[in-house]
Amino acid sequence: MSFSFSKSQAYFEAAQKQIPGGVNSPVRAFKAVGGTPIFVKRAQGAYLFDEDGNRYIELINSWGPMILGHAHPAVTEAVSRAVLDSPSFGAPTVREIEMAALICKMVPSIEKVRMVNSGTEATMSAVRLARGYTGRDKFIKIEGCYHGHGDSFLIAAGSGAITFGKPNSPGVTEGTAKDTLLAPYNYLEAIENLVNANPNQIAALIIEPVAGNMGCILPKKGYLEGLRKICTEKGIVLIFDEVMTGFRLAKGGAQEVFGITPDLTTLGKIIGGGLPVGAYGGKKEIMDYVSPQGSVYQAGTLSGNPIAMAAGLALLSLLDANPEVYHTLNTKVTELTAEMQQIDRSLGLTYTYNQIGSMMNPFFTTAPVEDFESAKKCDTALFGKYFHAMLQRGVYLAPSQFESWFFSAALSDADYEHILKAHKAAMMEIHTA
Repeated sequence: MSFSFSKSQAYFEAAQKQIPGGVNSPVRAFKAVGGTPIFVKRAQGAYLFDEDGNRYIELINSWGPMILGHAHPAVTEAVSRAVLDSPSFGAPTVREIEMAALICKMVPSIEKVRMVNSGTEATMSAVRLARGYTGRDKFIKIEGCYHGHGDSFLIAAGSGAITFGKPNSPGVTEGTAKDTLLAPYNYLEAIENLVNANPNQIAALIIEPVAGNMGCILPKKGYLEGLRKICTEKGIVLIFDEVMTGFRLAKGGAQEVFGITPDLTTLGKIIGGGLPVGAYGGKKEIMDYVSPQGSVYQAGTLSGNPIAMAAGLALLSLLDANPEVYHTLNTKVTELTAEMQQIDRSLGLTYTYNQIGSMMNPFFTTAPVEDFESAKKCDTALFGKYFHAMLQRGVYLAPSQFESWFFSAALSDADYEHILKAHKAAMMEIHTA
């Protein structure tokens, strides 16, 4: 099999004339894997089709939300009906009430919720709310966890437990960076050191309970429990960023899987069926600080957009009514992961695989991957070769070693078999070239 990408190449050349880097989000540019990004024409179910007419089994699923597959009939029908009433009102609608009630039902830790327009807006707003609620300025971010492109999240780690972060993107000021404290993922001692070094100064700790933006990395046993204990004892607002894991690992997200109750939760595009949307919610006593009930300001003309609410209601209602989707999908991905590892062993390879539910990815290293530092030790050049070998065999992966794969319930048994065959051929190709 050999795919042609001539149209995508032409479109990419054209795009670079008016769009910085030719893309509207950096990872799409394929810089981490080399080559030219494919330009997507449409997607249906488990498959994605590019402008050259190539078909791929899709393992990104818009970075998570398409858990039931692309263009699900219930979602597209809901959007089609809603758009006839106008794409936007900038005023309250009944759908917002229905969405809020459904989110609160499915995620018990959320007693009140505010709709926004993206995961970035949700995390920015949640940290601001935590600061307003506690009257403190600083917050802890876990190294390697991605919470969007807000200034205070684009901070690189300093040396030592009490070193202030430094900006790792031009445009982020030192003043912003000084209130962001960093700790490595999965290390409670680092959190304890930060808290002790900054008594009564830390408003929040924000974390992806399962990391998805340094690859899929799971919390060690007792880690999340330890964070909850520290935050409770020190009056710190614990924020779970479930933009990726919310409604994907379970109806109640990662917090249901691990049995941990955060104070605030941020959610993303899955609550809009893939449309631009986000939300943050949690304890009533904290959420009541949000304007207009409280004094912590946050607003948006498109917040609670009627089209996004219609799509999200359709998708979440299906998940709420059919929880067996999670068991079936999780079982399939667990089996696939084991079979991929078996293929590697048959080829004399021992790469690391991290998987939980329908999130998974291989790391091109033989060592365990438990945090950002261990993830960075992967052979990214080899992953780039693997990515293109899989692409040529009709499997579209995240174009970075440091991104989780997301599987959908639309995958058939034949699709899983194709993925395994492509994986074996790709591994053989990149290790004999």
